Amino acid sequence: MSQIRVVVADDNPVVRSGLVALLEATGEAEVVAEAGDGAYAIELTERLKPDLVLLDVRMPLMDGIAAVEKLSRLTRVLMLTYTDDPEVIRSAVRNGASGYLVYGSFTVDELAAAIRDTAAGSGNPLSPAAVAALMAAVKEPAQSRVGRTSGKARFGLSAREAEVMDLIAQGRVNRQIAAELFLTEKTVKNHVNRIFAKLAVENRAAAIARWLGTAVGDR
Repeated sequence: MSQIRVVVADDNPVVRSGLVALLEATGEAEVVAEAGDGAYAIELTERLKPDLVLLDVRMPLMDGIAAVEKLSRLTRVLMLTYTDDPEVIRSAVRNGASGYLVYGSFTVDELAAAIRDTAAGSGNPLSPAAVAALMAAVKEPAQSRVGRTSGKARFGLSAREAEVMDLIAQGRVNRQIAAELFLTEKTVKNHVNRIFAKLAVENRAAAIARWLGTAVGDR
């Protein structure tokens, strides 16, 4: 099986070199280039066409939040950072990040799995802080809750699709959704594909953001 081609973008050379060594040790990824700022990450991605960009948030010249908007149109982007600020997390997801991991909240094996799933488009890994930031819209103010309740009508989801989307927003994977709703995984996958089409998104993280009213168009 071929390795996943990755660009690593982080302005801290010590963190960057440690991450590169870690990725290569897993055998999952080949680091094809490194960048110390968002603008250079975009340049490298346009030229090298990697399978995945691992992107920090706080960088000079162009930070990760600004860069991910352009990068996500070129390839999949997994935010990998120490920043756990809820608004930063929501902004990254709104701008197209496929996942958001905070250092210290995952193991080496979990990072390897996240890279595999993100590059393949089969998963959208979120650290607990990222899940909490997206779920915050569920709690208050009441206006957010009303907006979500009307989401079924607003996006044209069926009752079953709305049930599936609520479970996605709670962080459930297809297998768990299938068990909870007494469906096959294939049926759940079909529902998920239709939900993505109706919400005009390409991944779970973006779907959660839109469903919970945190996407750009919903503000």
